[in-house]
Amino acid sequence: LDDPGLDNVAGEEFLQEVLQILLEEGVRKSTDVTQKVCDWKEPGELRELLDLELRSDGEGRERLLQRCRDVLRLSVRTGHPRFFNQLFSGLDHHALAGRFLTETLNTSPYTYEVAPVLVLMEEQVLAKLRELVGWSSGDGIFAPGGSMSNMLAMNVARFRRFPESRSRGNWDLPRLALFASQESHYSIQKGAAFLGIGMDNVHLVRTDERWVLGGSQGSGSRSVSPSLSLPLRGKMIPEELEKEIQRVKAEGSEPLFVCATSGTTVLGAFDPLGAIADVCARHGLWLHVDAAWGGSALLSPQLRHLLAGIHRSDSVTWNPHKLLMVGLQCSAFLLRDSSGLLQRCHGVGASYLFQRDKFYNVSLDTGDKSPQCGRRADGLKLWILWKAVGSRGLGWRVERAFAATRYLLEQVKRREGFQLVMEPEFINLCFWFIPPSLRGQESSPGFWDKLGKVAPAIKEKMIRRGSMMVGYQPHGSRVNFFRQIVTNPAVTRQDLDFFLDEIQELGWDL
Repeated sequence: LDDPGLDNVAGEEFLQEVLQILLEEGVRKSTDVTQKVCDWKEPGELRELLDLELRSDGEGRERLLQRCRDVLRLSVRTGHPRFFNQLFSGLDHHALAGRFLTETLNTSPYTYEVAPVLVLMEEQVLAKLRELVGWSSGDGIFAPGGSMSNMLAMNVARFRRFPESRSRGNWDLPRLALFASQESHYSIQKGAAFLGIGMDNVHLVRTDERWVLGGSQGSGSRSVSPSLSLPLRGKMIPEELEKEIQRVKAEGSEPLFVCATSGTTVLGAFDPLGAIADVCARHGLWLHVDAAWGGSALLSPQLRHLLAGIHRSDSVTWNPHKLLMVGLQCSAFLLRDSSGLLQRCHGVGASYLFQRDKFYNVSLDTGDKSPQCGRRADGLKLWILWKAVGSRGLGWRVERAFAATRYLLEQVKRREGFQLVMEPEFINLCFWFIPPSLRGQESSPGFWDKLGKVAPAIKEKMIRRGSMMVGYQPHGSRVNFFRQIVTNPAVTRQDLDFFLDEIQELGWDL
């Protein structure tokens, strides 16, 4: 014990070499359009290449450096301009610097004494997000993802109505009822199960519909194809919410919580918040807005109208790691209440952390607001990015993504074989590709079953080729279709043209 147990000199030399590998393999190649998006390997081959077994003795520096290269080389390059697979993509250098800083500091922002800089940063970032929502005061905390932020909202709503539930549990509560749209995120159902409310007590409210015009039939003109022009829009119907509330009341349940969605996961729909807020006000219900995906539209003067009425909500989930490209993970749970509700709901005042007789203002020890103890400082990378580009720069990113989607939309309408599922309201572009072998056969038996196999087949081909990645899914009675998402400002018109060309080439002979 007389000497340090770590060789700091050797450690720094190793770290310098790793940083060079990160810059070359993880940053430059990850964002280079001439590189593959992924180098696909089957699980058995990948396990062998990585040599995952953990042994009794350690390995030398060169072997470890090669392992670092392998991790980057064999992983999916989510920063690539042709990675469209998730609601997150791209790589921002300023935000990445913030992530490096966060990892280097290796602290938890639960108390001011161990994370003074990070606590104050989190306070400022949360206040700015609340200001964009339209609140002059309030509360909040960063959570490990939008699902957990939604669950926090449900827990706080229950605590406000039934504060005794914190100590006594659910056993003597009435049967609670939660409401969300048919398009809502699955975390609402998971949260109900996790909190002991029960998935059967989540009531999914119908969404509205509209007929969609068909795509080009090859001549540049648009026509309506009854078999493909499906009714779809995806917004919660406030009148249906009212009916559901009345129905569950008549059945003896107690309505508690409504989750409206601003930017649904698949269709990108925005629920009518003002009308939903009216319903909640009539019945005294907690209104939560899951704006994990669409919240960043608040930064754009052109697009913030999509969230009109969000200031009337009681709580909001917002994930800057999606559209703002902050990097995983960065999810804010925002609360309009400024009375300390969040602290009263979750705090237990552990005496080894949250001593009341500290020499500084202990209101800065914010960690007891969260169900977590150890917690990542997810606000730092957002703060660095915001400092770098400003609110206008963040808003520009949102508008550029929107413009990219509009360009792609017009191209889809012009191209033979591409069929919209619906006109996009936001950045989610949903469409089918119909191979030549299926065109004109919409009314024939087996058409939909065959069409449903097209997207998975094209997806497999593109991943094995490594050319790009895009998501697909079925939706209700609708067979698999592509959902294209652009969030990366590095994406150009050339990348978007390539995207459509690649789908056409890979699907042509199906």
